[in-house]
Amino acid sequence: MRWVLYPFTALIGLIAIGIAILALAVAFAWPTLPSLEALTDYHPKIPLRVYTADGALIGEYGEERRAFVRIQEVPEVLKHAVLAAEDDRFYEHSGVDFLGILRAAGTNLATGSKRQGSSTITMQVARNFFLTREKTYSRKLYEILLAFKIEQNLTKDQILEVYINQIFLGRRAYGFAVASQTYFGKSIKDLNIPEAAMLAGLPKAPSAYNPVVNPKRAALRQQYVLRRMTELGFISEAEHQQAVETPLKVATSSSDFGGSADYVAEMARQIAYEQYKEEAYTRGIKVITTINKAEQEAAYRALRRGVMDYDRRHGYRGAESYVDPARMNADQSESMDEVLAEIPDYDDILAAIVTHAGNGAVTAYRYGETLKISGEGLRFASSMLGDKAPPNKRIRPGAIIRIIRVDTHWEITQLPEVESALAAADPRTGAVRALVGGFDFNRNKFNHVTQAWRQPGSSFKPFIYSAAFEKGYGPNSVVDDSPLSFPAGDTGSQAWEPKNYDGKYDGPISLRTALARSKNMVSIRLLKSVGPRYAQDYVTKFGFDAERHPPYLTMALGAGSVTPWQMMRGYAVFANGGYRIEPYLVKEMRDEAGNVLARVDPPIAGETAERAIDERNAYLMDSIMKDVVRRGTAGKAMVLKRGDLAGKTGTTNEYVDAWFCGYQPTVVAVAWIGFDQPHKLGNGETGGTAALPMWINYMRKALDGVPESYPTAPAGLIRIQPAGSPAEEMIYQENLPTVPPEAPNQPTSAPAEEATPAPATPAIPPSTG
Repeated sequence: MRWVLYPFTALIGLIAIGIAILALAVAFAWPTLPSLEALTDYHPKIPLRVYTADGALIGEYGEERRAFVRIQEVPEVLKHAVLAAEDDRFYEHSGVDFLGILRAAGTNLATGSKRQGSSTITMQVARNFFLTREKTYSRKLYEILLAFKIEQNLTKDQILEVYINQIFLGRRAYGFAVASQTYFGKSIKDLNIPEAAMLAGLPKAPSAYNPVVNPKRAALRQQYVLRRMTELGFISEAEHQQAVETPLKVATSSSDFGGSADYVAEMARQIAYEQYKEEAYTRGIKVITTINKAEQEAAYRALRRGVMDYDRRHGYRGAESYVDPARMNADQSESMDEVLAEIPDYDDILAAIVTHAGNGAVTAYRYGETLKISGEGLRFASSMLGDKAPPNKRIRPGAIIRIIRVDTHWEITQLPEVESALAAADPRTGAVRALVGGFDFNRNKFNHVTQAWRQPGSSFKPFIYSAAFEKGYGPNSVVDDSPLSFPAGDTGSQAWEPKNYDGKYDGPISLRTALARSKNMVSIRLLKSVGPRYAQDYVTKFGFDAERHPPYLTMALGAGSVTPWQMMRGYAVFANGGYRIEPYLVKEMRDEAGNVLARVDPPIAGETAERAIDERNAYLMDSIMKDVVRRGTAGKAMVLKRGDLAGKTGTTNEYVDAWFCGYQPTVVAVAWIGFDQPHKLGNGETGGTAALPMWINYMRKALDGVPESYPTAPAGLIRIQPAGSPAEEMIYQENLPTVPPEAPNQPTSAPAEEATPAPATPAIPPSTG
């Protein structure tokens, strides 16, 4: 019978060896554990906070982005909810729940996965402060050892206090005090039972159980927490039933209003850091920006709509990626949740996993919800639904797609590849009213307003026209619109034969009509007349860099380099009567007590600002740019039903960049769209098609309730009536003798869009029309 004892002896030996190995591992690991100073001296530093001019919080920066709350200030209902959801034996164990670990280990061995966890609150504190979230046994060992060490150095209440202040709860909320404000708009002390249960359910998976993005999934988690609270005696059956039946009023937008001002917040952070360095993140400094909350949101939505509209015009590119269909069974929802958790959402553009595709419908899974998409919701993606679609792009089970809620139904969409920028400012002071530096800050942090050097195309023509006005030209001056060709010496590159966009040439034409119709030949002849070097120097009056605008004739068509910020500053000169202003974003900084640390006192147009150009020049340029809107390439802007709008479209050669720069006397705004790696936007994607709609949608909000206003004609101008024209025209009084007579019967019909086809010689710097 001795042989019967051999397996038991072997098993005992293996266990002993395992214990010895574990003891050895602990002996080696214990001295390497980190110091607990971060916990034993836990004093969150007050972060840098950024606000709009009207008091909305748009960003927080610091070592700890949270509002600290003492354990004595945490209501019992929240403590009970947290314990019920995360660790009901917290006050009984010594930091590790061994029964829970054995249960989770058995489940993981049986399923071959590492998804089942058993972390106590103490272990979560250890992980959040000192470890990563990787699912390895070595990391788990360190987590257990740290939990023991924490329990030896802190009381249970101290550990719970750290946890309540430290844990991430989604929507940029760290700690339950911030989460209470974020999700319910109330102080932590005012939470009721259903609200506390909802918040307590978030630590397990903040994305999956977010009550704003995933209300059904969040409700299921909340109900679980409420059941556990009842089972543990924290609440009665009656309280449980009442909590389940109580509808929650979840805040659909947090104080940062959806991240629409992330680029602004980052610019403000950089400004504060330049002045205060690392102290900026710990002193509780408040940065008050110049932007307006409502206008910022309008600019953000206008840009996203413009980009998405452009993207839809160019077709669906297919599924984003694929997951293993074996992980998509009905009982694998947690596995699919893990996949989704690794794929970020971008505002209202959400990730989902296709579980079925066929028979005119697509079924998609998203955090416990099964969504059926059909009809109009499939129209955009229809090309990737059939058998003829490329296998690596086809919508099929396992495909990761993007969806968006439109009215009452879901639609398949996609993340755009194109980028954009929109910025607006007060042309009198330079105060920035709205700024969006790209489609989504969390996807691309490059600020296209301030950092993107792009060719301005025809949106640069007003500065060439303004230079010509200083040389004796006026709105009624006649310039020939006939074909041109230039040798390499005139262009700085190769021989050049520029063309008008529509291939038509109108002969003698007034400058007013030429700008409205964006005639390239006229702009080139103007620049040749005034001299490229004169124009290069002249545009510096508007804040442009001379070295980025080489003195060649291609400058007439915007072949230099500008940023949207520079274009906004340049057009402000025309909007404010000829004064140079400097756009600024931060108007003041205050300390935690509210004392002013710094304040901007900007030069004001007409008072303290430096004059850039003659007021008569600004008045005449404003006049002819109004015609660009009234009867020119920006005619779509007349949908706003205002007569005081002025501006200019711009489209670079081969449709690489599209612009609209324009203003009303109270606001100047610039919209741009293009690819980060410059390439063709597509035929017909001109400034009037791709950029102008964004400008219009922003201006609709910015000018809501603003009465029309027009500049007063300055002294030194006289009125004349050009031959053959029923309308009067104004010109410089002293320049009257040098102005050529107006040609009769000039066309006034709305022109075609103003992009320029490729020049005859591809090597020439790209030009526009």
